[in-house]
Amino acid sequence: MIYLEQLFAAVDDYFIEKLVENDPVFDQILANNQKHQLPPHDVSPSQGKFLYLLAKIKGAKRILEIGTLGGYSTLWFAKALDNDGQVISLEYDKKHAEVAQENLDFAGVSNRTTIIVGTASDSLKKMVHTQTAPFDLIFIDADKENNSVYLQYALQLSTPGTIIIGDNVVRDGAILDSSSSDGRVLGVRSFVDDLATSKTLTSTAIETVGVKGYDGFTISIVE
Repeated sequence: MIYLEQLFAAVDDYFIEKLVENDPVFDQILANNQKHQLPPHDVSPSQGKFLYLLAKIKGAKRILEIGTLGGYSTLWFAKALDNDGQVISLEYDKKHAEVAQENLDFAGVSNRTTIIVGTASDSLKKMVHTQTAPFDLIFIDADKENNSVYLQYALQLSTPGTIIIGDNVVRDGAILDSSSSDGRVLGVRSFVDDLATSKTLTSTAIETVGVKGYDGFTISIVE
């Protein structure tokens, strides 16, 4: 198993070197996150590039990100947008939000990124109440216990054709454990059940291996 993990990481490194442009701004963001002792939960460079390409393929103008951390994935989304595009990112932790804002200012994308600090469910509820314009792409990457709550709000902030991505859904295979007492696993299982029974979503899941270990994501489209 150790050999396979090393192999997966080496292959991931190969594709990153070949296919992901070497942008020192991303390296600086990760270094700044580490300096401020943020947890290393950012997407990998390959995954960030994948999110960028999805936004490009969609032709997204408005992106909602639930869970900012240090703004690494936020920057990937921002790079996919024209100057009139907008990424709205929700972050519970004030310190994380401050570091992320510092990073996005450094990257020069603060004109098309907005970080909203507070409990994501409260922020989403307010957005629904104020009839915020729908989003073209929604990335759910926050506390997994509330994934189902976030999905319900995401659907209210969507329009036919909106892409909804749920990150970290495999969790080293723990998703299979129906008897788990881990709230994160239970939250993801509930989220997947919601996707499976939704009458307005068409969904699939992709497993991933590499420098971030064994995990995966769901991808859905609003019909």
